[in-house]
Amino acid sequence: MSQNNDLAEERTDWAEDRTILANERTFAGWMRTGMASVALAVGLRAVFASFEPTWIAKSVASIFIILAVFIFWAAQSSAAQTLSRLNDNNAHAQPHRRMLVISIILAIGALATGGILWAL
Repeated sequence: MSQNNDLAEERTDWAEDRTILANERTFAGWMRTGMASVALAVGLRAVFASFEPTWIAKSVASIFIILAVFIFWAAQSSAAQTLSRLNDNNAHAQPHRRMLVISIILAIGALATGGILWAL
């Protein structure tokens, strides 16, 4: 009976490790989605550069910058919540602080990009 319990615990540990790794992949996917939103903002600004009044094109681009910042925040928040419910066994999870720092840096970059778009 003890061997069955050991095997069950081992399978549970593996499942937790797989979930931790899936959480990190999901976080990375959301970071890519946020960066795509920033790229879309830059692209819209470039495509509608000659559009008058210019504030309309800049405002539309800003919507995607704001969306990117929200995506970065939501991704790190969700990843942190998921990670707090799991124990890493053999997989070594990325620390929450690292995910937070990545999200903050990308959010600052997105906001700076938005500022540059408005300055053009």
